[in-house]
Amino acid sequence: MKLTDFDFDLPERLIATRPASPRSSARLLVADGNVIHDQIVSDLLHWVKPGDLLVLNDTKVMPARLNGTRTRLSKQGETHAKIEATLLEPLANGAWSALIKPLKKLKLDEIVTFSHALSAKLEGTAEGQGHLRFNLTGDDFDAALAAVGAMPLPPYIAAKRPADARDKTDYQTIWASNIGAVAAPTASLHFDSGLLHALKQHGVQFTHVTLHVGAGTFLPVKVDDVTAHKMHAERGLVSRAAARDIAEAKARGARVIPVGTTALRLIETMARDVGIAAWQGETDIFIYPGFEFRLADGLMTNFHLPKSTLMMLVSALMGTERVRQIYAHAVAQDYRFFSYGDASLLLPPPKPTNPTR
Repeated sequence: MKLTDFDFDLPERLIATRPASPRSSARLLVADGNVIHDQIVSDLLHWVKPGDLLVLNDTKVMPARLNGTRTRLSKQGETHAKIEATLLEPLANGAWSALIKPLKKLKLDEIVTFSHALSAKLEGTAEGQGHLRFNLTGDDFDAALAAVGAMPLPPYIAAKRPADARDKTDYQTIWASNIGAVAAPTASLHFDSGLLHALKQHGVQFTHVTLHVGAGTFLPVKVDDVTAHKMHAERGLVSRAAARDIAEAKARGARVIPVGTTALRLIETMARDVGIAAWQGETDIFIYPGFEFRLADGLMTNFHLPKSTLMMLVSALMGTERVRQIYAHAVAQDYRFFSYGDASLLLPPPKPTNPTR
């Protein structure tokens, strides 16, 4: 299985830098088995059935991108350097791992000042990342971060424009509640309160899980044999209540449809490790063609980067050749791609059942 199997030509003009407004007015490509339908997200009502369970990731994106100043005393007096830090994840010792630019301008134990309230000391480095110890913790840290931090937009958006105040709303789901992600579960960005209400009135059920999306989600695959790729690990939680909701949906013959690849990867990790039961830990599950899905009966997701692990995931669900057809249609019809782009609803044909003898 070669990396080139998951490549396609994507015109630059199709990369979205702002989301649709309102959220549910984004376009929705529905791949129902072998048939493609061009819809909008609010048409989701016509494609999900009463009793279906949508699995939502309730992680909350941190305003994790910080700009600060390092001050150093020298024989010539004070010198200053601008430092950008993107927080990645908390470490067991209370420090934070961070991508620091430029890391070479920061020495061990030097302080970076981000605001009058927030500063951090470089405690160490590992694998090209810095370990920052902040002067604040808990609610004080959260408040200071919210005041000065910017949303950590994906690199393909950040290369076109800086994050601004709109992104603090646009790059957050309306049900986000558990802070800890540095990237949004972007399929969920298409839901607004009106669509949620309409789906509930239609009899669709919801459950929440938490997977804190890490910056590794944007890392490229660098091996030609994709089976040799090593996934980054992300922290997740499936509560006892969420596991019960999934078990009950399966028991009544309803479909379980994760909204986003993060929710799918999390529930399939749970199924692999413990069946349908409460689960907490780190997952580095890598889903590519040949993977046997235990829980997901479909997937709502955005359109992904060529040669990415997420292209491999949707190919595992729908089939590699079918995904090529879906993406060729999306490009030809000018669907908008990536985090702020349009959505797809992928519904593979039902699995054949073994006839009874």
